[in-house]
Amino acid sequence: MTKGVEAIVDPRLLVWARNSAGLDMTSAAKKAQVKAERLESWEQGEARPTIEQLRRLGKAYKRPIAVFYLPEPPADFQALRDFRRLYGVNSGSQSPQLRFEVRRAQSRRELALELYGLADGSPPEFQFRANLSDDPEHVGNNIREFLGIRYEDQVKWKPGYDAFNLWRAAIETAGIIVFQATEVEVWEMRGFSIHAPHLPAIAVNIKDSIRGRVFTMLHELTHLALSESGLCDLDEDPLRHSDEQELEVFCNHVAGAALVPREQLLREKLVATKHGQGTWTDEEIAHLADRYGSSREVLLRRLLTCGRTTEDFYREKREQLQQEYETSEMHRDAGFAPPHRLALSSAGNLFVRLVLANYHQERITASDVADFLEVRLKHLGRIESELRRSTP
Repeated sequence: MTKGVEAIVDPRLLVWARNSAGLDMTSAAKKAQVKAERLESWEQGEARPTIEQLRRLGKAYKRPIAVFYLPEPPADFQALRDFRRLYGVNSGSQSPQLRFEVRRAQSRRELALELYGLADGSPPEFQFRANLSDDPEHVGNNIREFLGIRYEDQVKWKPGYDAFNLWRAAIETAGIIVFQATEVEVWEMRGFSIHAPHLPAIAVNIKDSIRGRVFTMLHELTHLALSESGLCDLDEDPLRHSDEQELEVFCNHVAGAALVPREQLLREKLVATKHGQGTWTDEEIAHLADRYGSSREVLLRRLLTCGRTTEDFYREKREQLQQEYETSEMHRDAGFAPPHRLALSSAGNLFVRLVLANYHQERITASDVADFLEVRLKHLGRIESELRRSTP
């Protein structure tokens, strides 16, 4: 039996895998169900784990067992530049869950490039560009043109998942792969982007509100247009370095302009007939937010930017909305998503289509599909059916 067979692995691989997972010795040992002293002896080369114990380490570090048999520790993916978090959170550390999500997105993107080459040749080059010196309103309109988003279509979308899926489909059609992170908390990460000339990637947090995820996609798309990779919380913190603050303000402004274009907003009957820069009722804000599929806070910020409300009213209402959001999050039930639906939602239509296309052309095996989509083989048929239904 393999249970007692020693795994002949380089101790350096054990150290690398634990460190890259962001785990200290005690936490790693607990996850792998061994004593910390034993794990330390393995890392120092004084003893060796069994194959079964190595499997548990792989599960704890979210690594396939094959990586432990590499000749030497690989060079890890470079950390994302412009790392940002909510004010008050230690900016020098990343949770194991966040490290995993970044690694998963980067490895999936690399895999997508390989699959794209096998099935369809070279992916298109990402050529949408912007500069911090550009007018954010103009960049927002350019994003809508780049994605083929028309006002007449947008206002017909149902706010929520319908709008999110259609924005996501438009972004992926433009050659940007969009993932949803499932393991990290919203307070630590709302989204990040990976800039590259081909198949750049965006990841949003599946635990965030659905309207918040739409805004995050557009925020991260702006980072890509600026040729930046970043991990952002979307908060504008005045205590940040001025360059970082300028970048975040710009990306937020562009995302708002793309989601709620100035020209169309000012033409709305409710806005055009509003005299002066007065206050807005909750019902009016909600109505306009639903029309564009935005959050109420984004809509309120657009009214301020377009000169249709005051700074004092914006700050007062924003504080109210943030309190409502925090209260709703405390009582929000995450619910249960079937494995096939979660796999598709996490990986995204573009990635799943690439995997299935290569599978049907017999370039990869069914086992590969299960590994790539992180799902059991029995769910493959449902994934294909769900993909057909979810493609706009």
